[in-house]
Amino acid sequence: MIVRAKPNLINVLISLKGSIAKRIALRSLLVTLLASAIVLVETLHPAYFSKVNATPFTLLGLSLSIFMNFRNNACYDRWYEARKALGAMVMDVRSMIRETQVIKDKQQRSKVLLDLCGFAHALNAKLRKEDELSTASTWLSKLPSANTPNIPERILRQVGQQCSTLAESGEINEWRYTLMANHLTNLTTTQTTCERIKSTPLPFPYTLLLHRTIYIFCILLPFAMAEPLGWLTPVFTAIVSYTFFGLDAIGDELEDPFGRDENDLPTNAIVRTIEREVLDALGATELPPLLQPVDFVLD
Repeated sequence: MIVRAKPNLINVLISLKGSIAKRIALRSLLVTLLASAIVLVETLHPAYFSKVNATPFTLLGLSLSIFMNFRNNACYDRWYEARKALGAMVMDVRSMIRETQVIKDKQQRSKVLLDLCGFAHALNAKLRKEDELSTASTWLSKLPSANTPNIPERILRQVGQQCSTLAESGEINEWRYTLMANHLTNLTTTQTTCERIKSTPLPFPYTLLLHRTIYIFCILLPFAMAEPLGWLTPVFTAIVSYTFFGLDAIGDELEDPFGRDENDLPTNAIVRTIEREVLDALGATELPPLLQPVDFVLD
């Protein structure tokens, strides 16, 4: 995720990090060169462009803008829903830290909270298609089998069993156990929400139609602008292609908010926050540092 102060005029003009410009530079350059070639042909053979009218392109551009707005809103909704789900995970872990304060056996409390850290790491690894077990293993009181189909869910079952044992032994009362069970249920909801976002992309024909239409519009646009604008056509073509290709690329990044693109969610930083608060609750004096942005990107 890009983390930087509100840009001033100079930064608006020269900033590349987070601007999506690098991803679309080649496409925009090729369309601009095509526009230059079309203007050259129009200059040498103006009769070829005498019947080209800009009205269809105006209507197509308006329709394309509305279509892109719908898609980008859908992608942003996925990104924001994922962020709310991860925020809920932090809230439920904090609540578990508070509820477990009544556990007198420090070792038992440590197992519960460290397993929750392991859950956060395992879920993060699952969403990023990494090795869940090796990522979470250093935090877990008991390692699940490598053949376990859903490591994060297995860890929550393990924590639930620990809470049930504490209730049966009288270490926590029934009311406290109910609260803790509710927080574990909420963590399951968080996991399921994130898995749904990860495993259900926007319908492919919807995205493919938009990609094709953008390319067709940007390639054909110079034919309509060559005669009235002349050598200004490549300039305006570059601006239009930068806008449309850029919005398209931003939508692609936001569609999967758990990846490693510059504008994806800082899941590692969120997990590090959980680590620090759990270790602090267990009395650790040396906490891992908060993750800081590197070149304006927070992982």
